[in-house]
Amino acid sequence: MPDISVGTQIFDLIFHPTDSLVFTGLLTGHIEAFSYDEQGNHEHKLSLRPSKRSCRALAIDEDGGKLWTAGKAKAIHTIDVPTGEIVETRSNAHDAPVNRMKHLTQFMFASGDDDGVVKLWDSRKPEAVRSYNQHFDFISDFLYLPDGKQLVTTSGDGTLSVIDIRSKKTEPIAQSEDQEDELLSIVPIMGGKKFVVGTQLGILSIFNRQKGWGDCVDRVPGHPHSIDTLCALPSSYPSSRSTILTGSSDGLLRAVQLFPTKLLGVVADHGEFPIERIAVDRGGEGRWVGSAGHEEVIKLTNLREVFEDEDADEDAEENEDEEEEGDGGKESKKSGSGSESSSDDNEESRDGGEQLDEDEKDEDEKEDEEKDKSETGARQNTDSSDDESEAEKNKRKRKNSKNPLHVAKRAKSGRKHVGADGSFFADL
Repeated sequence: MPDISVGTQIFDLIFHPTDSLVFTGLLTGHIEAFSYDEQGNHEHKLSLRPSKRSCRALAIDEDGGKLWTAGKAKAIHTIDVPTGEIVETRSNAHDAPVNRMKHLTQFMFASGDDDGVVKLWDSRKPEAVRSYNQHFDFISDFLYLPDGKQLVTTSGDGTLSVIDIRSKKTEPIAQSEDQEDELLSIVPIMGGKKFVVGTQLGILSIFNRQKGWGDCVDRVPGHPHSIDTLCALPSSYPSSRSTILTGSSDGLLRAVQLFPTKLLGVVADHGEFPIERIAVDRGGEGRWVGSAGHEEVIKLTNLREVFEDEDADEDAEENEDEEEEGDGGKESKKSGSGSESSSDDNEESRDGGEQLDEDEKDEDEKEDEEKDKSETGARQNTDSSDDESEAEKNKRKRKNSKNPLHVAKRAKSGRKHVGADGSFFADL
């Protein structure tokens, strides 16, 4: 799909939850919206300038009727999407420039500023419902957990915190230890049981919800530069539970699989320009992933084209497994019929042996015993060689599958780590 040029740096982008429409927040303070279709055509739909200062953050409600914008001017503007008009302005909503916003429930959304202050807002009220001050550096990302009505925030101060939006307390219910690195982005994996956090040093830190938010349980290095933004794959893809999209300051949008750690490939290339935001349309369940950096364009990439080879490979593997199982069943049937015929031959030989005289019977018995001994020895040698070859195969399988990416778990001292080869992304 052709790139959508906007003419200036993009700070944030967000898709309409149901329509083929993408909104961008620009350095000039403009809000630009574009429609797109499956053939790659796009059309400019909306241009607003709520503020002369940069627009850094966007949020949209569940039906796409209201769009909230904020930025360096410290104000929050509400835009009615169907009419394209600004219907409300909350002046001086923060004491510092607003860096991130997130829609939470039907009437509630959150905002975070450069000083680490998080505020909860009711769209029906002009003033903030609550304000939180547990962070002392910029708020980099939000993640909402609807099952627990919890808001997870990441910050440049090296910690993440968890806020219960139902509680009237202005303290978080949990906050991590200092991770000794700026936390820039967060995304859920494994059905929301674990969470991946992107950091300034290019490490993916993994938190386990069941083990608490105090510290990460694993660390996956490999990105050569900071991981500024993360995004989950649509749930329709088989690998979505452990595969994420990462946007790095080196300009590459990658598909990375975790458990086991594996680079699936580069989805989009922004050249030397850092990637600020990535998102998937249709509420995260669509076919297009949008990415924006400093080169003044939106790149829309068709996920079906990127991952169709993966689906085809999985189908081929399943077919191969089924064929192997079918061949194994045929061979077992053949071997079973062979054993039946051999048993019939034995019975016939026993019946014929009754007609021999005593001397001939003794000689035949001796010959049969010697033959049985030789056959038994041959079978034992064959079985042992088969066992040895099978053991060698298993040994090779274990050796090859043990660590395909040279990932080694370090000693359990302090934090748990998953170390990866330094050349994890060296070829890209």
